[in-house]
Amino acid sequence: MVVVTGQNKVSATPDDAMSSSDAEDDFQEPATPTATQAAQALPLLPQQFPEVVPLNVGGMFFTTRLSTLRRYEDTMLAAMFSGRHYIPTDAEGRYFIDRDGTYFGDILNFLRSGELPPRERVRSVYKEAQYYSIGPLLDNLEDIQPLKGEKVRQAFLGLMPYYKDHLERIIEIAKLRAMQRKARFAKLKVCVFKEEMPITPYECPHFNSLRFERSESEAKLFEHHCEVDVSFGPWEAVADVYDLLHCIVTDLSARGITVDHQCIGVCDKHLINHYYCKRPIYEFKITWW
Repeated sequence: MVVVTGQNKVSATPDDAMSSSDAEDDFQEPATPTATQAAQALPLLPQQFPEVVPLNVGGMFFTTRLSTLRRYEDTMLAAMFSGRHYIPTDAEGRYFIDRDGTYFGDILNFLRSGELPPRERVRSVYKEAQYYSIGPLLDNLEDIQPLKGEKVRQAFLGLMPYYKDHLERIIEIAKLRAMQRKARFAKLKVCVFKEEMPITPYECPHFNSLRFERSESEAKLFEHHCEVDVSFGPWEAVADVYDLLHCIVTDLSARGITVDHQCIGVCDKHLINHYYCKRPIYEFKITWW
C-alpha cells in the first residue's frame, strides 16, 4: 500500500520490493565515452599508409615502398598493410611488427626483385616466409638446397612411421641413465637393419628369392627381437643402414644433442639350424654437457 503525504512524498510499505529511487539507481545508463576515449579504445579504420613505409621489425629498422609490401595479395604483409588492420607505431612513427627482424631483409629482397637468400640462410628465411605466408618464396626455397634434399630425406623417412617415436625413446633412455648414474654421458644399444629376415653365409647369394619363398609358418621360426634399447627397420628403399644412421645423428644434433656412434658387432642370436640374426648393433653415446 502507498501513502501520499501532504509534502507529496511517496513512501512504500514493507510489501514493496524496492523504492523508486532504488530502482533508478539500479538501472542507470552508463556514461557515454568522450570522443578522445573512443579514439583511444578503437583505432580508426581503414588505416592510411604513406607510399614510403618506415618499419620497425623487432627493433630492426627498414624502409620500403607500400607497393612492395603488397606485392602478393595473399600474404600476411599485404593483409597487414591493406588498411583493414591497425598497425601500431613506435615513438618515431615507424610501423611496428612484433617479429625477429634478422631475416626480414631477405623477405624484402624477394618482394623487391625475386632475390633468394644464400644457402646458409635458406632454412631460417623459409620459416619467416611461412610466418608471413609468402607462397611464391616458399615454392622457390623448396626447390633449392638444402630444402630440396630435405624433401628427399623425408620421403625416405616416411617409410618408417615410428622413426620420430624411436628418436624420442633414444633421448628419454639416455636422459634417465645419465641421471641415474649422475654421469655426463649415457650409452645405449641401437639396432639398425634394412632387411626383415635374418641372413647367413649360406643364404646371402639367394637372399631375395629365399626370403619370399618362405611360408608364414616358416617365417615365424625366424621372428626375433635383438637385445637392444631401440631398433630401426626394416625398410624397402635404396637408402642403406648408413643413410638411416646419418638421419638419426642429424636429427638428434639438430635438437642440440651431442651424439657419437660406432658399430660394436652383430646380434649373434642362434635362431634355427645354421641361421643367426646377424643384425648390426651400434652403441650410441649421448653427451649431456
